[in-house]
Formats: sequence, C-alpha cells, structure tokens
Amino acid sequence: MEYAHPDVLLTTDQVEALLHDTENYRIVEANENPLLYAAGHIPGAVQVDWLTNFLHPVRRDLMSPEEFARLCSKLGIGPETTVIFYGDQSNWWACHALWIFSYFGHAKCCLMDGGRGKWFNERKPVSWDVPVYPETHYPVPTVVPNIRAYRDDVLRHIERGGKLVDVRSQLEYDGIVTHNPDFPAEAAMRAGHIPGAINVPWNTAVTEQGTFKSADELAQIYCREGKLHPEEEVIVYCRIGERSSHTWFALTYLLGFRSVRNYDGSWTEWGNMVGVPIERNTARATMPETPMHTEAS
Repeated sequence: MEYAHPDVLLTTDQVEALLHDTENYRIVEANENPLLYAAGHIPGAVQVDWLTNFLHPVRRDLMSPEEFARLCSKLGIGPETTVIFYGDQSNWWACHALWIFSYFGHAKCCLMDGGRGKWFNERKPVSWDVPVYPETHYPVPTVVPNIRAYRDDVLRHIERGGKLVDVRSQLEYDGIVTHNPDFPAEAAMRAGHIPGAINVPWNTAVTEQGTFKSADELAQIYCREGKLHPEEEVIVYCRIGERSSHTWFALTYLLGFRSVRNYDGSWTEWGNMVGVPIERNTARATMPETPMHTEAS
C-alpha cells in the first residue's frame, strides 16, 4: 500500500536538491520554539511564527485573508510557489502552517518528512543567514471552509454520530490533566474529551525518527483499529489545533480521506464553554486535576 498523495511528502534529499530553486520553491520553517530558527536552519528557509503570524492579535481566530496575502507577499511567495514546510516536534507546527495555507487556498504545499530533527541528524547544510526575497503581490484569497470545523460544526457532528479523533495524550483524553503546566494560556476549566471521540495520540503516526509510518501502518492505526473510513467525514482536535493538524495531514494526504476537518478551537475552547457535553474516563480521572507535561505524548 502506497501513500494516497506521495508527492506532498518530501524526503530530506528531495528538499536538498531544491535548495537553489528559489524562484519556484519557498522553504518555510515553523516551530513551537521560534528561537530555533536563529540557531540554524535550512539554507534559504524563511520563518513563520504560529503565534505572531497566523493568529488574530485580539480575537481568538486565524488571521484574515488580507493578512495572509500580506504575509505571503512579504515572504516572496506567489500563488504558484510551491511551499515546503518543516519544523520541530516532528512537524507539529509545520503541519499547522500547511493546514493554514491550505485553508487560505494555497494549493502547492509540501511537507519535509522528519522535519528539522531529521535534517540536522543527517548533517545536511545549515545556514544562519536570514534570506530576503523580492516581495510579491499575493492576491487576497478565498478560504476553503471544508477543512476547518467550528464549535457548532462539532455539535452538529456529534448529533449525527460523526467520527471524531482526539489526538491528545491519554491523560488529557481521560480527564486527568487539562494542559501542559508550561503553557497556562492553554488551560481549560474542565478535563475530558468530546463525547464519542476516539483517542489516537498524534505520535502514534510517527516513527522514533519523527518520520511518518508507512501507509499500511497508518491504515492499521486509523482504519482497522480506529474504525475510521476514508469516505466518512472526520473531525480531529487536540488542545489548540497544532497536534490535530499533524493527524489531519496524515489522514488527508497519506491515507486519502475525503473529508477531514481540523477543529482548531479544540480543547481550550470546548473545555471552557458553558453547556457543552464532555466525557471523562471515570475509572482513571480523579479530582483535583493535576497538570503535567504531556507534549511528548
């Protein structure tokens, strides 16, 4: 069994071969820790910061289409530019950036398998220079709404018995912890999961090297064990939408699921809303909820 869309997932060797083609390709680094870029990056790569570049400065939402167009123009990205994403945490934030670009209708997006860790482990070229490319005139895009889910979409999805995947750790899913103590802004009043959601932690999809598992292994995890079907609509979520972007990528591009939506409000929204249903694994979840580090899970 092969990946459904193998051309979207590039090897480090393929990316290395494209380093000098800055006219057609733009390499973009997206990390949880934005300071990593200054410590060395792929030559020619530009940086995006999920917090300052992609989110509205006041409202809990993504940037506007106009702001997206300005960001692409500043980075020297045109509508026909193929954008190659990579980053830390086995490409959490790279997948999040790719999902955002896809949401704003940028069709030519790829991911470097294994991310920043694999590139550095293979001792491939590293640069400390910050490149500047000629500014483009990126047109204001129209969003692609069918890859994003809002809270009302999730409520309707629950009512009709739709499939949901909670990609957080089991501790978060069971309702034992609500967030990483290092990220108090991502806290929620309640712990648990959305009713009916299955728990498939994001890292189930990757190897110890941070690369995606084979198509057969992914199908075993999501289709045979998780009982998901490629023709059914699936909504994925985590705590703030980054880990679920990773699973969204795996289901959409590697397994060829037809309709996967990322609920980027995720648990920071759902766990803080009044009147929405939650479930907890009462056999394991006890009060008080003790936060602990769960990012590696």
